[in-house]
Amino acid sequence: MSNIQPKVSKLIKWDTIFNKDNLKYVFTTHFWGPVSNFGIPIAAILDLKNKSPEVISGPMTGSLILYSAVFMKYSLAVSPVNYLLFGCHFVNEIAQLGQGYRYIQYNYFENSKNSKVGTKKD
Repeated sequence: MSNIQPKVSKLIKWDTIFNKDNLKYVFTTHFWGPVSNFGIPIAAILDLKNKSPEVISGPMTGSLILYSAVFMKYSLAVSPVNYLLFGCHFVNEIAQLGQGYRYIQYNYFENSKNSKVGTKKD
């Protein structure tokens, strides 16, 4: 086990990871804004897997799709470019589009089939 430690220390350049500029970045809004915002796409991804499509709000999903599209553009327009914010909104855009697909599929295609079946009375 003692042979592994020197090899790992040579591979990882600690000075490039824990330098003054990187530590300064962690204490900025360019870092904490996207990090705190990642709760939205994480929740959407978990909802894709765990929630029924009948609980999806169409207007809210549409708003989040537009919101993420606008802020993806904004994250590339600011100086310095905020790639972490772009990544957050890109993941959210994909997750919300998935939710939107599930909403449309459930409310406009599956329910229309289910309402036609069994409506004919003798």
